[in-house]
Amino acid sequence: MDDIKKLLGQRIRELRKSYNISQQELAEKINIDPRNLSNIETGKTFPSKSLLDIAYALNVPVAELFQFEHIKMSKNELINYINSSTKRMNDTKLKVIYKFIKTLQN
Repeated sequence: MDDIKKLLGQRIRELRKSYNISQQELAEKINIDPRNLSNIETGKTFPSKSLLDIAYALNVPVAELFQFEHIKMSKNELINYINSSTKRMNDTKLKVIYKFIKTLQN
């Protein structure tokens, strides 16, 4: 259970940051103390009562909060996955991936 709490907390933090929302802002949106949100994000507590509120505030389905397989992967595993996936892509999709990577580097 501790692993799930930590992974869930990391995923919530990841999503929150991707939307440029501070802990304070998210805590206010879901009506909890910022310290409670910090405890959730660090995996100290499980957000049983606020899980739906967090998903709603981040505008994601609840299932999205539990998609953390990429968090468990090492950098080399991520690179290998990306490399093997792109080998099967057509030119159009490769160009989209290329543009996306270029955008991330700026």
